[in-house]
Amino acid sequence: MIENLFDLSGKVALVTGGAKGIGAMITRGFVEAGAKVYISSRSAEACEAFAQEMSAFGTCIALPMDLSTVENINILIADLSKRESQLDVLVNNSGVSWGAPLGQFPEKGWDKVMDLNVKSLFFLTQGLLPLIKAGSSASTPGRVINISSIAAVNAAGLDAFSYSASKAAVMQLTRVLANKLAKDHILVNSIAPGFFPSKMTKHMDLDQLSKHVPLRRVGKPTDIAGLAIFLASNASSYMTGTYIPVDGGLLIA
Repeated sequence: MIENLFDLSGKVALVTGGAKGIGAMITRGFVEAGAKVYISSRSAEACEAFAQEMSAFGTCIALPMDLSTVENINILIADLSKRESQLDVLVNNSGVSWGAPLGQFPEKGWDKVMDLNVKSLFFLTQGLLPLIKAGSSASTPGRVINISSIAAVNAAGLDAFSYSASKAAVMQLTRVLANKLAKDHILVNSIAPGFFPSKMTKHMDLDQLSKHVPLRRVGKPTDIAGLAIFLASNASSYMTGTYIPVDGGLLIA
């Protein structure tokens, strides 16, 4: 029993933004844990290349798509529905940020971030509910894992106003969906990463930032993958509506 707690064998998962950064870390963790993983990314080239790379460890299939519009979301849903009769795990990871001083922060920087980080997350989850419900039961609940951020609750830091607001929205939307979908045996939880090597942090001095982290380092791929596997596996079957920081203790510093 215990040895099967973190086994994802036979599970079907979709990881958005699954070809780069935190999404890629989660993708590899899922593939190595035995899941059949679909990944979606705006860059078709990056999506295909990473899926091919991951195929050395298990099953990974690229479904390239820019998820910033509902029209494209519906195309992805239709494509996945033709391939699978159920979806066991949805990881809403696709996201974007925008930084600018308060007095110069543009409307397009607000709308772009909110559309992808919040609106698209909601409508992709909504559209995939039939597939998720198809495999959900009291003994094998479906999973939705939303990637939020410690920026949702940490008011200090960079001038990424729409990003912080969007990640706070993801945290609250996780709770609302968890409450709504509990009766359907679907668990909805959120992960709040701190500093990890990714496209969003490539302009930052991570060595300098790590000095402010109680554990004195930034996150490793296994840190985020381990938590995602936990939330996708039998080990977390009695958890829903949670917001889990994985930040080396940064929020308590």
